[in-house]
Amino acid sequence: MSEQLSSSNLQPMPARRREPTRLLALRSDIPRRYYVGAGAVLIAGLLAAWTVTTAAGLVSPIFLPSPGAVLLELQNQVQNGVLWTDLWASVYRITVGWVVSTIFALPIGILMGNFRFFEGLFEPLIDLVRYMPAVAFVPLTILWLGVGDVQKFAILFIGVFFQEVLLIMDNVKTVPRDMIQVSYTFGLSKWEILRDVILPAALPGIWDTFRITIGWAWTYLVVAELVAASVGLGYRIMRAQRFLETDQIILGILVIGLLGLCTDYLFKWSYRRLFPWAIQSR
Repeated sequence: MSEQLSSSNLQPMPARRREPTRLLALRSDIPRRYYVGAGAVLIAGLLAAWTVTTAAGLVSPIFLPSPGAVLLELQNQVQNGVLWTDLWASVYRITVGWVVSTIFALPIGILMGNFRFFEGLFEPLIDLVRYMPAVAFVPLTILWLGVGDVQKFAILFIGVFFQEVLLIMDNVKTVPRDMIQVSYTFGLSKWEILRDVILPAALPGIWDTFRITIGWAWTYLVVAELVAASVGLGYRIMRAQRFLETDQIILGILVIGLLGLCTDYLFKWSYRRLFPWAIQSR
C-alpha cells in the first residue's frame, strides 16, 4: 500500500489551464500593454487617415491642412516665441479662473450637500445660471470689468463654478447616512462628523470633480479670450479664423487639448497617490 501511495505522489500534476485574457469583461483589469496600445492604435489610425486624406488632395488645404503644415507652423511659433507667450497667458488665466471657482464652490457645495437649508437657499439660483451660456456674459463682463484679465477670469468662473458646486454637493451626498448615524452614537458633534467622517469619505469624489471641472475651464478658454485679448491660445485661434489660417487653428486646438490632457493625467496620478484605498472599490 505504501508503495502505491509513494508512486501516486510522484506522478506529475496536470498543468493548470491558463484562461485567455478577457479584454471586454465588465470592470476587469487587463494587461497594461493592451490598455496603452488601444489608445495608441486609435490615435495612429486617425493620424494616418488625416495624412492620407490631405496627401491625396481629397480636401482643400484651406479646410484641412496636412500634418506637415501644422508641424511647420509649430516650428515657426516655437522659434519666434509666440507659442511660449500664448502658453503662459492661457495657463495663467486657466489657473486663476479655476482656482477662484473652486475656492467658492468647495465650501458652498459641502454646505449644500449636508444641510437642506443651504441647498434650498443656493440651488434655485445656481440651477438658473448654469443653463445660461457663458459667451452671453461677454458683453456684460466687459461693461462691468473692462477688458483686462479680470474679465477673462469672470468668464471662466461663470463657466465652471455653477457646475462644480452641484457636483461637489452630489459627492458629499454619496456618503452613506448610516456612517453619520453611527458617528452620532459615538458622541461626535455635527461639525466633528462633517470634518472627520463626511469630508474624508467624500474627498475622492471631490478630487474627481476637480479633474473634470478643470477640463471644462480649458473648453471655456476660447470664450474667455474671445474679445479684447492680444495674447493667448484662444486669441490666436480667433485671429487665425479671420485670415483663414487653418494650420494655426488646428495647432491651437491641439495645444489646448494636450495641455488639458496633461492636467487630467496629473489629477489621475495624484488620485492614485492620495486615495489608494478608493481605487480598489472601483
